[in-house]
Order: sequence, then C-alpha cells, then structure tokens
Amino acid sequence: MDFVLGLPITPRKNDLVWVIVDRHTNSTHFIPVRVNMSSNVVDEIYIREVIRLHGVPTSIVSDRDQKFTSRFWKSLQKDLGTRLNLYMAFHLQTDGQSERVIQILEDMLRASVIDFGKNWGKSIPLVEFAYNNSYQTSIQMDPLNALYGRRCRTPLCWSELGENKVLEPQMIQETEKQVQIIHDLLKQAFDRQKAYADTKRRDIQYEVGDKVFLKVSPWMKVLRFGKNGKLSPRYIGPFEVTKKVGPVAYRLALPPEFDKIHNVVHVSMLRRYRSDPSHVLEPEEVELNPDHSYEEEPVMILDREVKRLRNKNVSLVKVLYRNHIVEEATCEPEETMRKQYPYLFDSGKNSRTNSLLRGIELSYPKLGLVEFRKFE
Repeated sequence: MDFVLGLPITPRKNDLVWVIVDRHTNSTHFIPVRVNMSSNVVDEIYIREVIRLHGVPTSIVSDRDQKFTSRFWKSLQKDLGTRLNLYMAFHLQTDGQSERVIQILEDMLRASVIDFGKNWGKSIPLVEFAYNNSYQTSIQMDPLNALYGRRCRTPLCWSELGENKVLEPQMIQETEKQVQIIHDLLKQAFDRQKAYADTKRRDIQYEVGDKVFLKVSPWMKVLRFGKNGKLSPRYIGPFEVTKKVGPVAYRLALPPEFDKIHNVVHVSMLRRYRSDPSHVLEPEEVELNPDHSYEEEPVMILDREVKRLRNKNVSLVKVLYRNHIVEEATCEPEETMRKQYPYLFDSGKNSRTNSLLRGIELSYPKLGLVEFRKFE
C-alpha cells in the first residue's frame, strides 16, 4: 500500500490516490481519496475495496504514513490477524513493487490528462482495468488472468472468448497448476533482482555507540535533512547508533532539528565514522581588505618549466600560495613573478620566505612540504 500525492482536486474533492498491489498476482486497486480523510474512512474503504474482494490479507507492506501508524488502523489489523510491515526510511528495495506501479500510474494519468483535466477521478477505473489487463513479465500473464483463472472479456477480444465450461475437479487442478506456475515465475523474478542487488551489497554491521554518517539524497530540487542540490554534502553527521532494531535497521540519535524525520534507517544509508584527532585543523586567520577582498601571497616555488611556443619560449614557475595545499599550486610566468615577488628567487636566506615556510610546515605537517626546500 502507498499513496500518490500532489494531484489536482477533483469535483468530488479527491486529491490523493490510494495504491494497493497484490504481491502474488500483481493486481492493483487505484482508489481516489482525500488527504484529510480520517482513520474511520480509511478502514471503511479498506473493508469495501480489499476485504470484500480478496479476503483478509496475511501481511501488509507500507510506509510510515500517519494513516498507517494510527492506533485505530493498528488495532483493526491486529483484530483481523494481519501483520503490518512498516519499512524504514530510504529503503526502496522493500516496496519496490508498489513504487513501480506508482510510476506506471503517473504515466497513464499524464496520458489522459488532456481528455479529463482536473476530473482525473473518472479515468481511474479505466486506468485500473488497463493495468490489470496488461501483460506482466514477472508472472508472464496479465493480473486478471492470474486472479480469476481466465482472460478478461474486452471489446478487443469478444470473438475469441466465450463461457468457460469446465468441470469442478478439472478447474481445481488447473487453478492449482496455475498458482504453482505463478509462484515459480515470481521466484525467478525475485532471484534475478536479488542477483542484481547482491553485486553491490556488503555485509556491514554496527554496534550501539558507534558513530556513523547518514546519506543525503543528491537529487536536484529534493530537500532532505535541510540539504538541497547536487553540490550539497552527500553525508551528514556523525550521529550515534542508539539501538539495533533489526539485522539491517538501526536507530540513530538525530538532533532536535530533525524531529520530523524517522530515526530508524537502513544500513545502506550509513557509513562508518572513524575518529582521528589529526582531522581537526585549527583555522588560520585570513586578513581581509576593507572591501572584503583577499590577496593571495605566494610562499615558494615548487618547480620550473619552459613552454615552447612557435616563435618564443616562455619560462613558467609552479607557485605555492599561502593557505593552499600543494595540489592547488598554479603555474605563473617567471618574468611576472620576479617583478612582483623578487624574494621568491633569492638564495633562500630571506627571512620572510623562511618564516612563511615554517608557518606552512606547522599548518600542514603531513603534506611533506619540507621536501620542497630543495627547490630553493
């Protein structure tokens, strides 16, 4: 079960589609409802559209929507003997079947929006019938055939179908055989998808008290944990693991600003944090001009190069600037650097250059800047 939000309001005041998918036959129900409907209305629709047609289900897979986490909904399913599987945040492998159906539903609604406009509620029954009467690769038949044991009679095949006249024992045997075929086909589809996922899956476990980073979505125009845009950090944190909910689910100690986010996440969204005191660097004070501009100050020359052009040769020097690492050194014309910074080309006895070098060595002790003294 899942909901499709963000639809225009119909004349019947519906702005939501409740998507219900049968995991065995892939048959679906698209039910137009309202966002602000109460728990009593949800239960009435559930009894009318699901239990009336299919009986009481063994288990229900859904997200942690407030309609599925209400006390009335939980008490109803407990009385009916149905197990609720509320999957944790950011784990699409659990509800991939319903998410795929929602993608198809959105495409079909876009195709019919020209004819129906905001009155999309009229097209929902036709969309549901078209989906259930279409061929499914996983079960190698259409959902209506898997559900009722025969093809559905449509205007496209009236001449092909007639009344199904078979004896009851033969019907039972064919039904059992068809159910077994569907089970085998679904198992093949599940094993194939599992093989795709296992190629990138790693067995990672965390203990209570470990520090971990939490993955943030890099998608454009998607706001998660206060981050938006592809250039935002991929991971935030670190956060402490407070409880191991299951083999692949962990509860994190999130800060108060994330109180609206569920604190149980899948292990695939976590990355281990290894504390290292050397990672902490003291920030250096940068002197700014009155107009808040900053002047780069060269520290030393790392290398020399002669660039040969068609008519002349240009001497270049690789210059290391203050507050920059070695990888950020740039190549500049030697003639220009001699005019602006003559102390860089002294014999190495210049006190200003030596003081800058000492400051760099203290700031970046692991960069191996001492080896670059040979270029003096």
